[in-house]
Amino acid sequence: MPGRRRGIRRKVAWIAAIGAAFFLLVIAAASVYVKCAAGGRTYDDPEALPYRHVGLVLGCRKILSNGRPNQFFQYRIEAAVKLYQAGKVDYLLVSGDNHSVGYNESADMQASLIESGVPPEVIHLDSDGLRTLDSIVRAKEVFGLTELTVISQKFHNERAIFIARRHGVDAIGFNARMPGSFDGFEELCREQLARVKALMDEYLLRTQPKFLGERIRIEER
Repeated sequence: MPGRRRGIRRKVAWIAAIGAAFFLLVIAAASVYVKCAAGGRTYDDPEALPYRHVGLVLGCRKILSNGRPNQFFQYRIEAAVKLYQAGKVDYLLVSGDNHSVGYNESADMQASLIESGVPPEVIHLDSDGLRTLDSIVRAKEVFGLTELTVISQKFHNERAIFIARRHGVDAIGFNARMPGSFDGFEELCREQLARVKALMDEYLLRTQPKFLGERIRIEER
């Protein structure tokens, strides 16, 4: 009996090891696939960035659960202001989640942009951008955009561009600064799983936004 139990434990250990290796391989493959899909489409230098009529600022929480300001949020606002002031976009579409009481990512972004000197009339809100896929697809289906500049951190821009290309949107990305802290490392770890989910959404589940709605026109200046 003891020998049989040891044999069973060894088999379980082998199965677990093979499963873990397969899981890591899937994560690595998804990450490379998304990165390649966005190859040559993200920019760090605003001078090198092609002009787009609209910049899509992807949302996140302004304040972290521990009460500290979220640097991801701050740096996205900083990047959006920089692009607008450089004349690389005429309008900003701020897309985020507002479906919890007292929590509104798009309104927080709008307020921060206005505080930073961006005119209110060039900011459009999309409060139904519950996730990146929703933000991208709604930009096309609700706001009528077939080309845009995505504004977020580089890892996020890459995934957004992958989704955009799958939905017929000509997207490029301007890379906001990356927080140099544990928060940044933690977000990068989450991103690996998010890329697997993005591929599943596009190729297996055919996931659609939770909300669409009537067309909203972003006027030409």
